[in-house]
Amino acid sequence: MLWKRRNKIANETLAHEEHEVRDAYARGRRDERKARKRHPIMMTLTFAAALVGGVVLVLAAKEGSFARSGGIVDHGLALATDRAQPVVMDAARDFKAKTFRQTES
Repeated sequence: MLWKRRNKIANETLAHEEHEVRDAYARGRRDERKARKRHPIMMTLTFAAALVGGVVLVLAAKEGSFARSGGIVDHGLALATDRAQPVVMDAARDFKAKTFRQTES
């Protein structure tokens, strides 16, 4: 009978300690998540930079050198800038006109 009682106490103590360890682990995970909160804009910019880097690496492998792949990227950016600039200027002009009309009313 004494042995059964001792085993029962030992099992209850072990179960209690195991429960405490699980709670502490869960609290630690929550605290760590709060400490490492990620900003969505920064994560998007990081992902975009990684994507651009991957494209440059693929172009470098395809073209045989980083210099030629850089030239291709520069040419593509120049074309995009030339095509986008008039569109952006028109949108800015339209926005300014609409804003000016609304402030006059």
